Amino acid sequence: MFKDKVVIITGAAQGIGRGLALVYAEKGANVVLADIDETLGKETEVSLLQQGYSCLFIQTDVRIEKDVMNLMTQTTRKFGTIDILVNNAGKFKPSSPYDLSLEDWDDIINTNLRSVFLCSREAAKVMRNNEHGGSIVSMASTRAFMSEPNSESYAATKGGIIALTHSLASSLAPDHIMVNCISPGWIETGNYDKLRAVDHSQHFSGRVGKPNDIAKACIYLTDPSNDFVTGINVTVDGGMTKKMIYEE
Repeated sequence: MFKDKVVIITGAAQGIGRGLALVYAEKGANVVLADIDETLGKETEVSLLQQGYSCLFIQTDVRIEKDVMNLMTQTTRKFGTIDILVNNAGKFKPSSPYDLSLEDWDDIINTNLRSVFLCSREAAKVMRNNEHGGSIVSMASTRAFMSEPNSESYAATKGGIIALTHSLASSLAPDHIMVNCISPGWIETGNYDKLRAVDHSQHFSGRVGKPNDIAKACIYLTDPSNDFVTGINVTVDGGMTKKMIYEE
């Protein structure tokens, strides 16, 4: 179902984004890797090309409108269209609200939230010309519903992504563009074997999540046949946000 589809993934050079890129490539898609980190981006591109997959790295600062427009232009020039956009790029910088500077606040807002609007707007301009429309998935977070101290800017962006998702789903519906988001919980992108038993036990599933858990949800939401699924947020967290945890 994804063979020859054109998929843009932001923040694709590492972590969840890189995992998503591999899964879509394995399914036969043409994958565009968008990331601000040129070194890691090119490393990911080379890795996928060496495995025989179709991909292209485009260095992109998702905070900057002209970079986002360039991303869409280069993608359509290379592959002809855009079928799927995954807004995955994001950053987290904890800071006390007493000390959080406006500069840092704006940087997180622009990286995590403004980028979702910019990328979605520009990708949709291409998708609306497709006979089949297209699909947009954005990465929110369980931090949209629950918090630790000193996460105000990050939490604000993730809550905003959920609201932006159902708004875009409404606006883009006439053009057959499905818009959804995923709220990952604890997804380990480092050394999974170093996790402790107590880490896994915090989840109903009995384990911490992996990037492939997010990829499975993304594949479901971007399946062209799932055109009855739009405007929703899918929480993928092993049940952690529903588990009552009392401090002793």
